[in-house]
Amino acid sequence: MSGDLDALQARIGYRFRDPGRLERALTHASWLQDNPGAAGSNQRLEFLGDSVLQLVLTEALFALFPDDREGELTRRRAVLGRGQFLSRLAREVGLDACLRLGSNEESTGGRGRDAALEDAFEAVVGAVNLDGGLESARKAILGIYGDLAGRLASMEGGANPKGRLQEIVQPLHGNAALRYEVVATEGADHERSFEVAVHLLDRRIGSGRGPSKRAAEEEAARAALATLGPNPTGG
Repeated sequence: MSGDLDALQARIGYRFRDPGRLERALTHASWLQDNPGAAGSNQRLEFLGDSVLQLVLTEALFALFPDDREGELTRRRAVLGRGQFLSRLAREVGLDACLRLGSNEESTGGRGRDAALEDAFEAVVGAVNLDGGLESARKAILGIYGDLAGRLASMEGGANPKGRLQEIVQPLHGNAALRYEVVATEGADHERSFEVAVHLLDRRIGSGRGPSKRAAEEEAARAALATLGPNPTGG
């Protein structure tokens, strides 16, 4: 496994003084069932890493979005720190291939479980912090995340683009500032296609197509989110 750990350290941008800390961060609790003499699982490191991650993301977002209020900063941090996204980052750097799992956990798909990957990601952050200090952890975290604004843009509004668009627009322009308009309907009844435009006050800010009005409105909202960006003025 030493070769895998060498490659992992290169991918996260940090080389451990004590490689045992990295091994501990990758050790799922199930490993101890098959290896009772092992030093321990990654649970304590996960606890530490969660706090370090929150601090680093808080500082980075505070600097990146100087006009955001506390509530918006908190929401952005939650997007970047949610478990599903952390498991995605874990896969990007190859943590899944390096996990140490018990045989039963391995045979039942534990290597691909989001919860295990999220925990391991936080544990690795904690291990870096313990091994090299906060600055090393900050460098590793921000290196793995890359473009924070880009990450946010790819996730914000994904599940509820109309709600996200309303959330952005409402503080600036009020509840009634957005208007969705069907501009085209095509196809037979059983294969209908709709085109919808969304307007902010009197300005068209996006359009989308879909097999229903709702789907077209959601696509239009996504287009509008991309047009307005994270700090829209509506001008």
